[in-house]
Amino acid sequence: MSRVKKRVVLHFPGFEPFDAEAHRSRYARSARQSAKVWDFKSDVGPLVSTSAATHFDVDSAGPDWQTSSRIYVFDHDVLVDTLSRRSFVRRLGGGFASALHVAFNGGLWGYFRHAWRFGLFFLFPFLLAGLMTAAALVVAFFPQGLNLSSWNLLWSVPLAGLLLQQILLPLARKFHTLHLFADWEMAVAMARLDRPDFNHWLESCVGAAREAFSEEADEYLISSHSMGSSVAAHVIGMLLERQPNILAGKRVVFATLGGAILQCALMRPAQALRARVGAIARAKEIFWFEVHCLTDAIHFYKTRVVALSGHPQEKQPSIAYIKVKHMLSSDRYRRIRRNLLRVHRQYVLGPDVRASFDFTLMTAGPLPASAFADFSRANIPTL
Repeated sequence: MSRVKKRVVLHFPGFEPFDAEAHRSRYARSARQSAKVWDFKSDVGPLVSTSAATHFDVDSAGPDWQTSSRIYVFDHDVLVDTLSRRSFVRRLGGGFASALHVAFNGGLWGYFRHAWRFGLFFLFPFLLAGLMTAAALVVAFFPQGLNLSSWNLLWSVPLAGLLLQQILLPLARKFHTLHLFADWEMAVAMARLDRPDFNHWLESCVGAAREAFSEEADEYLISSHSMGSSVAAHVIGMLLERQPNILAGKRVVFATLGGAILQCALMRPAQALRARVGAIARAKEIFWFEVHCLTDAIHFYKTRVVALSGHPQEKQPSIAYIKVKHMLSSDRYRRIRRNLLRVHRQYVLGPDVRASFDFTLMTAGPLPASAFADFSRANIPTL
């Protein structure tokens, strides 16, 4: 297996309130964990911004190898911030409007048909918000239900407000309810492409991707996590539409980690996204593989994303199956296993033990990224 000396990474993170520097800092922490587990040295440099892109460099070395990686970060913190800094009422209304769009445009049916656990993940924040709203209204209008004097609203309405402020809203924050509402608003925007600010941001990402591919490297790795996979499909698809030969002569790997392209692509208005998925599948320079995990409910486990995007005749991405409990100590896994969002983030976090998948090793180690499509618990990487 030939070793990689110079790599360019285009990383599309998931939907988190993290800017590029926060992603770099988390990567540095994960890299320290990986280096300790795999017994190599890793140095993560500072964040550098150009007119078109943001990146940081990683230099890794073992006893008989040395690899330099330049990691471009396509964070969408500006979009998360746009959705999150609105008033409570607007965030609530925008979330429920997105839920109705998903439901009436085929998304909900598609989720339960192809990945029922993702369907439950979709329903959860809206059911929780609905139950909390109902509970507050019941308390507020309790006297009316008993045919008591309207004067009793003077104590019942403030009591409902106290219930909302002291119990229900903290519960909503604990389960990241409004953050998930914003996630679904972005999913709808990625499907419909009807928001000028989101589309302008995608255009800026195309420029950054063009800059990344202009660099010389042994390997170009497009890595995406969760919602970032839909963003990556748009950006790389747009680049291929405009410059069909931009990848000529390059070795390119597309790795989707807990990918959620179908979160957007299963909605009927997502024609452009589905077309771009097909363009990526047809690009002969790109080797595409997905990393799936049984205990991660927030992705489309065992599904064939290219076929379900309307391209059954094209080559389907390979699927590498992992288990989070094989990457972590038993104590750490026991602490996080019931936290769906934390389990979902493990794809891009550092390990406690050697396993078949390691994000730092794939993005900054000497092994070709395509090799991670074939690793398993019985065949873990060897440096």
